[in-house]
Amino acid sequence: MKWIIIVGGSVVVMVAVMALIGSLLPVKHYATRKARFSQPPEAIYSALAGPSGWRSDVKASGPLPDKNGMKQWWEEDNHGHKITYELVEDSPPTRRVTRIADAGLPYGGAWTFEIAPQAAGGSEVRIAEAGEVYNVFFRFLSRFVFGYTGSIEGYLNDLGKKFGEAVRIEA
Repeated sequence: MKWIIIVGGSVVVMVAVMALIGSLLPVKHYATRKARFSQPPEAIYSALAGPSGWRSDVKASGPLPDKNGMKQWWEEDNHGHKITYELVEDSPPTRRVTRIADAGLPYGGAWTFEIAPQAAGGSEVRIAEAGEVYNVFFRFLSRFVFGYTGSIEGYLNDLGKKFGEAVRIEA
């Protein structure tokens, strides 16, 4: 019985510390990473704007009706959560800005994709995330477990796999 109280008390203390630290972290964060690819900007842009079947974090996706003049779609992650996104800015083949359109989630944000042609051929892709994490536990986890750049790095690695390229991610 004594061990159950010690273990239970430890878990309660750990959760309380996570909540306290999470509450002290800022709601908003900004993160960016870039990588180079041998593909031209048009091919990169086409992959970003096209079906998301090449992304390892997306199980399914589909279009939604436009809302307030913005293109919308949904994506389902590997845990079965569906999120609605919208296209904020579209300048093929060099820039694309998307954001989460769902209200009431424990997080939100926007992603800016910039594709620059390289003198030697290929493209440099920079992804910038302007994220917001409202839930204090998710805030703690996103900062100390997943990292603010985790989803960006996964995205760039998946893009490299799509084109059969090794990816070197830079700040």
